[in-house]
Amino acid sequence: MIRRDNELFVLDTKDSSYCFRIMPSGHLEHLYYGAKIDLSAGFEAIIEKKRFLGGNQIAYSKEYSTVGLEDLCLEMSSFGKGDVREPFIEITYADGSSTCDFLFQETRIASEKPSLKTLPYAYFGQSEDSKSDVDNIYLEIELIDKYYNTRLILTYSVFYESNVITRSAKLINNSNKKIKLDRLMSMQLDLDNDDYKLSTFRGAWAREMNRHDLHLEQGIIINDSKAGTSSNRSNPFFILSDLNSNEEYGDCYGFNLIYSGNHYAAIEVNSMDKLRVVQGIQPSGFQFVLDPNELFEGPEAVITYSNKGFTGMSHNMHHFIRNHIVRGEWKNKLRPILINSWEANYFKFNEDKLVKQAKAAKEAGIELFVLDDGWFGKRNDDTSSLGDWQENKKKLRNGLKGLADRINGLGMDFGIWVEPEMVNEDSDCYRLNPEWAVGIPGRENSLGRNQRILDLTREDVRLYIIEEMTRVFSSANITYVKWDMNRIFSDYYSLSLDLDQQKEFSHRYVMGLYKVMDILVKRFPKILFESCASGGNRFDLGMLCYMPQIWSSDNTDAMSRSIIQSGYSYGYPVSVMGAHVSGCPNHQTLRNVSIDTRFDVAAFGLLGYECNLLELSSDEKKAVTEQIKFYKKYRRTLQFGEFYRIQNKDNKIIKWLNVNQDKSQAIGLFLQKEVTPNYSYGKFKTRGLKENAKYHFTNHQH
Repeated sequence: MIRRDNELFVLDTKDSSYCFRIMPSGHLEHLYYGAKIDLSAGFEAIIEKKRFLGGNQIAYSKEYSTVGLEDLCLEMSSFGKGDVREPFIEITYADGSSTCDFLFQETRIASEKPSLKTLPYAYFGQSEDSKSDVDNIYLEIELIDKYYNTRLILTYSVFYESNVITRSAKLINNSNKKIKLDRLMSMQLDLDNDDYKLSTFRGAWAREMNRHDLHLEQGIIINDSKAGTSSNRSNPFFILSDLNSNEEYGDCYGFNLIYSGNHYAAIEVNSMDKLRVVQGIQPSGFQFVLDPNELFEGPEAVITYSNKGFTGMSHNMHHFIRNHIVRGEWKNKLRPILINSWEANYFKFNEDKLVKQAKAAKEAGIELFVLDDGWFGKRNDDTSSLGDWQENKKKLRNGLKGLADRINGLGMDFGIWVEPEMVNEDSDCYRLNPEWAVGIPGRENSLGRNQRILDLTREDVRLYIIEEMTRVFSSANITYVKWDMNRIFSDYYSLSLDLDQQKEFSHRYVMGLYKVMDILVKRFPKILFESCASGGNRFDLGMLCYMPQIWSSDNTDAMSRSIIQSGYSYGYPVSVMGAHVSGCPNHQTLRNVSIDTRFDVAAFGLLGYECNLLELSSDEKKAVTEQIKFYKKYRRTLQFGEFYRIQNKDNKIIKWLNVNQDKSQAIGLFLQKEVTPNYSYGKFKTRGLKENAKYHFTNHQH
């Protein structure tokens, strides 16, 4: 619910309030974001009163000589008018000036949320949210810099039941000259610094989403990506919380961005003890040239608040993603148990070998067989054939259709792996169209996993990918597609862009990718798409708008995965995390872990297997069969239940709990990762159950 009372704006969710006002000077002053409050008696008490400027602050103007922007809490701020903190927007105007001065012009409140034109966005659908907040869910505020006739539009959308507010920004060049947009954030939140802790989720390939906590003091912390993707180095999700917050208690703010490219967040405490958070597109290496009357729109940022600790904040994010990010046929549909061919075969397989493995999987109760890398071109290793999407008939003598028919004949569904954004130099695609590869003319361009990136800023490249994937997906009864992307960006350059547009490349690539995915997922609505980027190198809300699940990590070791999946759970629901039981010794860590423990961890995700079932011992085969029976019985609770982190004690003991929607059923995991001699028995304290109900307890100990 959004309401305006003269200069005051109040955005209410079920459990939170967000308030700001229009100052007499025309600036937007942020007043409050926290637990729900009643302002019916007035809001003067939450306005910071000033009679003079302190120190050597800049007076905004002669008329407003006591307004200094450096220590105000603002909804947006810019460079050059006295606010020396991280700016929301930076523009280079035709006269060389970089000073912006955006002031309030007009506003609009609506009961419908318009879509973004070039980017994915959170939506209102036929969900429980829609019943509660159908009126006044969208706020648009127009600011204008009258000196250059540029308009900045700030948007706010309220997702009532999720306790989420989304924000975005659009810039319109209404001048008669070109301008250069150097930075545009999607969200700015200014607060008093009440002893906050910042939690970011960092890592690398095979060790994604490690939580890092830092007590905020004066200075700036950056959480960003320059990898071309949202990256496994620094996920765009992060948390601000009270220093003493825990899973159940304390003020927690969660932040995320609906974007799959280079992102940026700055968390700054200034000398006046004001805390600023900005989040949006990475400004490093970014510049967008806007002609007269041209518009640029930024991605949506997501913010949530809970006074119920990390769990309350996580549940807000989970509810929001399940109801307002994931869409389509598979939104609320139970996901199949799959077996992926990769670690059992790598590039060495043929049709008969795959069918034998599929038969063993079927006998165990697995529902979907996925053929991973190596089925096309001359793809016998990772040095060739990306871009050539014709079946390798030496491996698949009857092509994809012949294999799919045999798999279907077993009573299983069939899926494949593709990497459409990439090309090998050793491929017919590259030899015919070398200009399609991203790279700087006349220079040696770097490779990642022996491959180049196709230039998705080009319409002809996008059309090629769409046509080839359409042909492949239509060639057989394919019900699942794993869409991979196995390198980060380098040598940013496109032959299709003018010289002064080259810094637009990264953002234009992401927009091009979204165009491709939008067409394909609408063309094949019944296919279950799973996004992947060497595991979690593009695990973000932008991808989840098109593909309802993401491969969490290439590391399938259960001990490592317990940390990785715990990290994801702070900002993402279990229903979007791919998790597999793999062989031992593990192919990434060489660790040996029992088949039971491997399943226990993978079961708190979208379950799959990635091993050669034919090579398992008879006891292990029996265990897998029982695991699958168990998972099928409790699949809805495990995939769509309310998730609780009961304990993550130094990552040595993991306790998780999933509770189903009506609280009639719960499944918990107690994982002791290290043996400590003479240690006391552990206790498992449940959460989220009905207070006065009696539950039957079953212990699956091993």
